[in-house]
Amino acid sequence: MIDVQDLVVSYGTATALEHLTLTAAKGEMVALLGPNGAGKSTLANTLAGLLRPASGSVRIGGRLALIPEGRQLFPDLSVADNLVLGGWRSGRRDPALVYDLLPRLAELAGRRAGVLSGGEQQMVAFGRALMSEPDALVVDELSLGLAPNVTADLAAHLAELNRSHGLTVLLIEQNARLAFDLCSRAYVLESGRLVTEGPCDELADDPRVASAYLGGAIT
Repeated sequence: MIDVQDLVVSYGTATALEHLTLTAAKGEMVALLGPNGAGKSTLANTLAGLLRPASGSVRIGGRLALIPEGRQLFPDLSVADNLVLGGWRSGRRDPALVYDLLPRLAELAGRRAGVLSGGEQQMVAFGRALMSEPDALVVDELSLGLAPNVTADLAAHLAELNRSHGLTVLLIEQNARLAFDLCSRAYVLESGRLVTEGPCDELADDPRVASAYLGGAIT
């Protein structure tokens, strides 16, 4: 469960998030959409405890893990070592369960993370997050810089983890089609403020969402 109420986050005198309220129930997949600079990553970092809000509240039901924008792996360490570092809070040192969920990582275990493709690196970031045994997962820009087929494969893994483990997922994305395919509800953020929210099928039919915030019609 993720429960954000009346959240304000500032960088000095600049307000990045202004009175934002957002919820994701246990086992629910919810999307947060918006253009660059809208404040999406600020929210992700605040949920992860990397930023301190000026006011408002954040409640997380259980342990939260963040898959950050840009993946942020240790490039000179092996895939296995990157995974083990993700388990320091849970005490997990054996990535066997992650290998069961993401078998490709077992094949890549001995390779340096820095030589992997973008899709493989994103999969390592997934696995690292899962090593912490989270109850909630925040995914910041799943599709960023990835080919459509790679994005589709990762999205399928994310949907399966949600179904099989009951993970609460907040998917932070610019790709509206991807977000609407995966999630039941979505919020749209612009300049630090929520401008609309609702079921994804309703938002997909809203011309304001398609033209003003998501860069074109959704078909």
